[in-house]
Amino acid sequence: MARGCEHPAGCHTGEVPTLASATVGARLWLLIEYTGAWPSRLETLELPGKISELVRRALERGIRPQLIRRPGRRTRPQEQGIRVLVAHAAGPNPWLASGVVAGPDDLDLDALVAGVVPESCILEDEPVFLVCTHAKRNVCCARIGLPLARSLAENLPDRVWETSHVGGDRYAANLVCLPHGIFYGSMSQAAALAAANAYRSGEVILDRYRGRAGIPEPLQAVEHFARAHTGECSVGAVAVESSRTDGDVTEAIVRIGDVRLQVVVEPSAFTAPCGTASACAETITTYRLVSLDRLTPVRYATPALA
Repeated sequence: MARGCEHPAGCHTGEVPTLASATVGARLWLLIEYTGAWPSRLETLELPGKISELVRRALERGIRPQLIRRPGRRTRPQEQGIRVLVAHAAGPNPWLASGVVAGPDDLDLDALVAGVVPESCILEDEPVFLVCTHAKRNVCCARIGLPLARSLAENLPDRVWETSHVGGDRYAANLVCLPHGIFYGSMSQAAALAAANAYRSGEVILDRYRGRAGIPEPLQAVEHFARAHTGECSVGAVAVESSRTDGDVTEAIVRIGDVRLQVVVEPSAFTAPCGTASACAETITTYRLVSLDRLTPVRYATPALA
């Protein structure tokens, strides 16, 4: 572990499992460019008036607000207006749009909630990538995230942003791919570039894949194991048709193309060593596969016509 890092050994290198850890409550996103100092928590509204009001309105509507800035830029003066990006990450056809607004009244967040592009924004035809660098929330996010964001931005100019806290500090550096809300954790610079390029091609990589935001953790685990079993990597190819939970056990029916799987998962404890003494080892909750079975298609007999 690096000096100042309180996370268990292996958290930032991919040795600790990252599956099923994407932020559950994030299906709608509001990204606000702000180059000033970020507070430790956005919900305290310790920001300039217009920025604070945008954050407040987003929180009221169940939209996840994020502060963003271009990698490496700290002192650039704020331009006329506020640059925003909005993402509707729910469902099979997510979208991303951007605009510059004079203030909160010029951004129709109710339209975003309804799944409609606000009039002040235009659709983006390329994804964006967020790297958490929120030092006031956790020093590891800045220590690991800052160089990763700069490196990724060199390869993908204008598509990469530093962002405020996204959840899962122990998995820094964290990468979020929008509009789908795909989360990766414990990213190296090489792993981040591979994940970003895969996403631009409509695919996911299971290595260091945390899951898709807005989906309950057990169903993130179901998707992970279904992909691992079939080798399916297309972003939108895995659909959970139904699920039920009995205690800690979750059973789901998953469709991948013409194949249907019954997947059962349950929470599992992973003990991450601290690297110095076993007495300070930390237990991390993850998921294990209980069973996975391919379902036989039901064929209905058609009675012969008289």
